[in-house]
Amino acid sequence: MKPYRTIKSNAEVQRIINRSRFISRCYAAESEGEAIERLSAVRAEFPDASHTCYAYRVGELAQFTRYSDAGEPQGTAGMPILEVLRTRGVTNAIITVTRYFGGVLLGTGGLARAYGGGAAEVIAQAGVVDILPAMRYRLCMDYSRYGALEPVIRRFGQIEGAEFAENVAVTAAVELSVEEDFLRELTERSNGRIKADKLGESRMARDVAEG
Repeated sequence: MKPYRTIKSNAEVQRIINRSRFISRCYAAESEGEAIERLSAVRAEFPDASHTCYAYRVGELAQFTRYSDAGEPQGTAGMPILEVLRTRGVTNAIITVTRYFGGVLLGTGGLARAYGGGAAEVIAQAGVVDILPAMRYRLCMDYSRYGALEPVIRRFGQIEGAEFAENVAVTAAVELSVEEDFLRELTERSNGRIKADKLGESRMARDVAEG
């Protein structure tokens, strides 16, 4: 497993620029086939649009990359959209920007700004996360230790669930790169009285600040 960056959620942004309507959408796509399905669905939803331009990057290394100007002047639509994905380092996502022409020509520079700007707005709306290799653990502890250890667990990973019975049983994903540090601190804070059972490899998402 390798870490990669993708969008947090699907999103849509609409803008009017010189009477043209631009509908920007961002979707998660785990495969090239899924990206193409998303594109086909958008085209079917807006069959009377002037253009539906797009770009996608798929694969942990973004090894599947495609873009299209969809009839707009070459280099004014697909490439500006793709550049937004590249700048944010995002993969496993597709951005579509659908245009309804409003009768006013924007020029090549204006088109590039409109399509690139729409892509930048919609990816900001979607949010960006790092998907990190992780190990899932089940951690059993008494109630008296849970309050002190919960912040430690959250600092190294993410709590996926907790069961409150005779004792507290927490299921957590811990980033692989800090797994040893986590187990060491857990042992020190609990005097070795925490039972930590490995459940297997997983992934965890961490928010990425915009900018």
